[in-house]
Amino acid sequence: MKLLFDQNLSYLLVEALNNLYPGSAHVRLLGMERVDDYTIWHYAKDNGFSIVTRDADFNERGLVYGYPPKIVWIKSGNSSTDYVLGLLKRYHADLLAFEADEGSGCIELY
Repeated sequence: MKLLFDQNLSYLLVEALNNLYPGSAHVRLLGMERVDDYTIWHYAKDNGFSIVTRDADFNERGLVYGYPPKIVWIKSGNSSTDYVLGLLKRYHADLLAFEADEGSGCIELY
C-alpha cells in the first residue's frame, strides 16, 4: 500500500513508515505543497496512492467522483506526528484489508 501524505501531515512520516508502506510519498517531497486538491487527487489516482489527510475535502471528493484513490482520514484532531505514526503502525493490517476491499473508499482513524 502506497500512501500519499497531504500537506497537513509531516513529511517525516514517509521515512518513518517506509518498511510498512514502501513507495509512499508526501506532497512536499514531490514539489506539490502548493497545488490544489484536484491535482493531488489525480496524481494519487494515476500513480496508485491512497491519500492520507486530516481534511474532509478528499472524502467529499470521493463521494462525488468515486474511488480510487482511497482516503485514509486522520480524525484525531491536532495530534502529534508521533501519534499519527502510531495510528498508521497500529492499523497496518486494517489498512491493507481496506486497500483490498473494492467496496470501501474511505477509512477513518482516531
